[in-house]
Amino acid sequence: MGRPRLRTIVLWFSVYILVESAFGVDIQHLNIWPMPKSVSYGYKSLFLSNDLELKTEGSKFSDGSSILKDAFFRTIDVVRATHVIEANTSKIDPSFLLKGIHVVVYSPSDELQHGVDESYKLHIPTQGNRLYAQIEAQTVYGALHALQTFSQVCYFNISSRGIMVHQLPLTISDQPRFSYRGLLIDTSRHYQTLPVIKKVIDSMTYAKLNVLHWHIVDSQSFPLEIPSYPKLWDGAYSSSERYTFADAIEIVSYAKKRGINVLAEIDVPGHALSWGVGYPSLWPSTDCREPLDVSNEFTFKLIDGILSDFSKIFKYKFIHLGGDEVDTSCWQLTPHVRKWLQKNGMNGSEAYQYFVLRAQKIALSHGYEIINWEETFNNFGSKLSRKTVVHNWLGSGVAQKVVKDGLRCIVSNQDKWYLDHLDALWQGFYTNEPLTNITDPKEQALVLGGEVCMWAEHIDASDIEQTIWPRAAAAAERLWTPYDKIAKDPEEVRDRLTYFRCLLNQRGVAAAPLDGFGRAAPEEPGSCYMQ
Repeated sequence: MGRPRLRTIVLWFSVYILVESAFGVDIQHLNIWPMPKSVSYGYKSLFLSNDLELKTEGSKFSDGSSILKDAFFRTIDVVRATHVIEANTSKIDPSFLLKGIHVVVYSPSDELQHGVDESYKLHIPTQGNRLYAQIEAQTVYGALHALQTFSQVCYFNISSRGIMVHQLPLTISDQPRFSYRGLLIDTSRHYQTLPVIKKVIDSMTYAKLNVLHWHIVDSQSFPLEIPSYPKLWDGAYSSSERYTFADAIEIVSYAKKRGINVLAEIDVPGHALSWGVGYPSLWPSTDCREPLDVSNEFTFKLIDGILSDFSKIFKYKFIHLGGDEVDTSCWQLTPHVRKWLQKNGMNGSEAYQYFVLRAQKIALSHGYEIINWEETFNNFGSKLSRKTVVHNWLGSGVAQKVVKDGLRCIVSNQDKWYLDHLDALWQGFYTNEPLTNITDPKEQALVLGGEVCMWAEHIDASDIEQTIWPRAAAAAERLWTPYDKIAKDPEEVRDRLTYFRCLLNQRGVAAAPLDGFGRAAPEEPGSCYMQ
């Protein structure tokens, strides 16, 4: 009974390759997002073994922390999650079966830091007796990206009830255009639970974003435990809307295993009203509760304590110190602060500069390099530490000025890359170019990359995913894919982005339709691929 059945499977598979290539999955076009640097592919297909193997012979990476092994099993899970797999691949001719993935990582280190090598090569052959996809990467984090790409060329076949790998033989050589590809989440305006944050991190990996900018605290709430100053989280909305120290460690660890750095932010001296709930002396007065009291030495002692505690959790080389939207008028209206200003020969603007620069020195003493919002550069750029990265958000033209002055820059101009601006459409996210009007290669190298920002005044667990996706994916391709492979007209990538949005939905990510404003609902019944 077994032999006729096997011959039937082989015959069916031979016919399937011809039929599927012509009439099934669209293998005339690559549906990989973001588009890799270099791709060559054919029109053959293989079954994916139900017992897919991971081989690491020849790799220098021991995987003691299970980063690679865990990523391999996550890849299998997302590929198989859309349907129940009924195909019995054990009876398929080995020449039609992808048996496993062979990963070779050349660096033994699992250190994740800014500028880590994220390049990879992926090759899936169609000839041989035991077929394995081949991945080569300098670091394990490049291998993680390769696995993500691999997952996007696997499809459930409704006829065979199994997973097929299409567009073979496939050869990809890939690396990111920018080393900083970020997403900001804001847990002060609305608290986000650990499961929600972890799900956001998982979704970031699908688009190869690599920095979670965690805007932890702001005027509205201070939800994070700071052991050195335990009353700070008195500024949380409630006792259940807090992050313990262990929670923060878990978020950083979870992100690292997925190749994502966590950038922590404390925004000083403005946006800090919640700090004074636990320590009222940080407020200049009850009528002037932000900016933080520049005249009080305790203010800087506390910042030092926060950053000391941060250094035990957040190992990314950068710390974000904010510095935006600082209104110093109430400093000048508060008697003891005004007296301090007069004694030190400062006006409000000079005191703002003093505060930012002193906070920078504290951060540097803890081994961090600093990111500040662009107002610091606009007001006293020449005074900033040369280890400052200026975070552009107000508009265009700032990055050009920053790099001309020899400082580094991250681009997040609000008219294009603010996710909470629901009228900012995906086309604008795709066309926003971080190197606009920057032509000198040395200056271009100072643009670390970009970040999409999701400020949370109107965002909580009920709408966070559809606010982020798919617009963040449009920016992700701009930040990953070589400039000469970026479409000049975003409509050229509409179908591929629509496909990626549907892929996110299949993976349980509530990505909104492309059409309409951010997080818009579908306009009418219809296929995911038509929205």
